[in-house]
Amino acid sequence: MGYLLAARNVGGEGPELWTILTVIGVIVIGVFGLIIFALVGQVIGLWFQAFMSNAGVSMLDLIGMRFRKVDMRSIVLSRIRAVKSGLDITVNDLETHYLAGGRVQNVISALIAADRARIDLGFKTACAIDLAGRDIIEAVHTSVNPKVIDCPNLASGKHTIDAVAKDGIQLKAKARVTVRTNIERLVGGATEETIIARVGEGIVTSIGSSNDYKAVLENPDTISKRVLEKGLDAGTAFEILSIDIADVDVGTNVGAQLQADQAEADKRRFQAEAEKRAAMARAREAEMAAMVVENQAKVVEAEATIPLAIAEAFRSGNLGVMDYYRLKNIQSDTSMREAIGGKGPSGNEPKNRHKSSA
Repeated sequence: MGYLLAARNVGGEGPELWTILTVIGVIVIGVFGLIIFALVGQVIGLWFQAFMSNAGVSMLDLIGMRFRKVDMRSIVLSRIRAVKSGLDITVNDLETHYLAGGRVQNVISALIAADRARIDLGFKTACAIDLAGRDIIEAVHTSVNPKVIDCPNLASGKHTIDAVAKDGIQLKAKARVTVRTNIERLVGGATEETIIARVGEGIVTSIGSSNDYKAVLENPDTISKRVLEKGLDAGTAFEILSIDIADVDVGTNVGAQLQADQAEADKRRFQAEAEKRAAMARAREAEMAAMVVENQAKVVEAEATIPLAIAEAFRSGNLGVMDYYRLKNIQSDTSMREAIGGKGPSGNEPKNRHKSSA
């Protein structure tokens, strides 16, 4: 302003210069005002809304949120809801959870629902559950209104839990598990898949320990009682309230099928052993035939030495010409008698007759 007054006292150009500077000053002040209004307008609106709701959010807190890139509207609305619901949650706590990547409005909604349902749920516990990736609102709703889980889960592609009793009859069962969320074990606790797996295992064990499938069909509640006695909800984020067997159907006779398969396997084994023995017999027969041929060859070889022995007897003087002709006559007589008697050359009867006549 002092500069403008000084410019006003300048010579003949004073009024025109004063007008120009005035216009420039008004434009600068207007632009500055618009910037301030753009920066503070939303802050003022949220501050006034919090002030009228007695939420206790100061202007400095809002400005700090803006510079820290925090969603001011979400924080202010969450603070207002908490105050109106009687929950003592500070702005700093809400902002801290937001900066940690949490969903502030979901946490506040869950805390309000838990407070109305008289469920002991602290702000830090709710924040931990939210940061763990769990749906805190659904957890509180499940604590108030228990949830029913189908076992097996249809998403797995199986429609029944198959088990075999001791008598070999297969049973197909369906179960429905009623669970309630355990807030204290929600962080680090197992999910629904673990409940389904444990219940399925318990059903298979209960049916498998039954002596007769008829007993299971008559009293299917024995399955649920045995399963509940095992405490399957240990280490999970849920509390099992009841296990109801929805349906039990008779499947195939697994015992008979296994016996038939075993008989077929024994049949193939015995056939293989018979084939083995037959092959060994054929091999032995071939060996014996070879031995016969070999022995016949030895006989022929031995007979071939007879003429040599006769020749040696001639040379040594142990056999005369008359003895040789007598031997030939005896052989001819023997051959004739064998031909008449129907005996082969190897028969014994003609030889015996020849010896007796001699």
